[in-house]
Amino acid sequence: MKITSRNANPWAWVPSVSFSQGVPYVAVMLLSTVMYKNLGISNADLAFYTAWLYLPWVVKPLWSPIVEMFGTKRRWTVLMQLVGGAGLAAVALTLHAPDFFRWTLVIFWLMAFSSATHDIASDGFYMLGLPTQRQQAAFVGVRSAFYKLAMISGQGGLVYLAGQLMKATGDPVHAWSVVFALMAVLFLALCGYHQLMLPRPGDDHRHTAGGALWQDFVHTFRSFFQKQEIGVTLGFLLLYRLGEAQLLKMAAPFLLDPRARGGLGLSTSDFGLVYGTIGVCALVLGGLAGGVVVSRFGLKRALMPMVVVMHVPDLVFVYLATALPDNLALVSLCLAVEQFGYGFGFAAFMLYMVLVADGEHKTAHYALCTGFMALGMMLPGMVSGWIQQQLGYQQFFIWACISTLPAFVLAARVRIPAEFGRQ
Repeated sequence: MKITSRNANPWAWVPSVSFSQGVPYVAVMLLSTVMYKNLGISNADLAFYTAWLYLPWVVKPLWSPIVEMFGTKRRWTVLMQLVGGAGLAAVALTLHAPDFFRWTLVIFWLMAFSSATHDIASDGFYMLGLPTQRQQAAFVGVRSAFYKLAMISGQGGLVYLAGQLMKATGDPVHAWSVVFALMAVLFLALCGYHQLMLPRPGDDHRHTAGGALWQDFVHTFRSFFQKQEIGVTLGFLLLYRLGEAQLLKMAAPFLLDPRARGGLGLSTSDFGLVYGTIGVCALVLGGLAGGVVVSRFGLKRALMPMVVVMHVPDLVFVYLATALPDNLALVSLCLAVEQFGYGFGFAAFMLYMVLVADGEHKTAHYALCTGFMALGMMLPGMVSGWIQQQLGYQQFFIWACISTLPAFVLAARVRIPAEFGRQ
């Protein structure tokens, strides 16, 4: 039976849509790296080609008017989930092909574009399905929690499952085919569920004045680059995570590579437990702690200490690459410290984007900020594998730590109102 209620209970759809936003992102940006490493792709190739997958998130503000002009946000949300589920199934099938690397990259590209489009549609749908600010505020934490649950389920649970299947069968292709097939079944089930359960807000309709919409978009785009000190702002958005962009792309290869090649030699299951579960939980806790600190002291006072807490723990990778400890508990502690610091400092970055976007076109300007943020991850990530192969893991992680210095310089230059972020 088709549900046509305009006022469906938010608990019936907000958690599941938030989870659905996380699943394809995890598959494209996280699982692909581990999978390609298990299947023998070199660090340089997997870093270069998977970093390109950030591009749809970089440019998604440019095609957001298309979502407005053609179809409702509800329809776009369900359609992109259907495309994502089909993409996951296609990855499972093409892994057995001789030229699997090329074909799976094409599919991941399509999934990345559908995921970015899904983000545009579902973010807009939340504001229509939860029409009051009180409702939107009440479900902010729910949305974040279920998005993070998708990350833990994917980067932790599914990677662990892939490792166990590899251990049982000795066949990584079969293991990852099963994992992506399971994800496809789950995602297509969510798509069907949302077709039935998503509300149908009266304000959810396509924008018929296409010419006016594009004029508004051009005006909004131009006004973003007319902001005061936009050069410093763009530098901060692009370089705040310069070190992290390289480090994160090489974290999985380092943890999985054998000790003879300078890695820690973790099994895929151990990687899923240590980095995908413990690490992500520490990341979430760090983000919560960062939010508390900013609300207590304000972003202006808290920014530089939060930059320090974010980047100094990167040194644990230098330690791990030097000492190569075989104690899983010690490795887990080191990664938890680094991920906690990353989450802590990233909270400041997110709030800074809110500050930059504040004004007449805050939603569109925030989307542009996130586009530059994604570009700041994409470009360094593309070359990180090549740099690692030239330097080795130990020297690469030292270089990644040196690459954090622009964040300190720019954090000292950005202008922030004294009370911004403080409650």
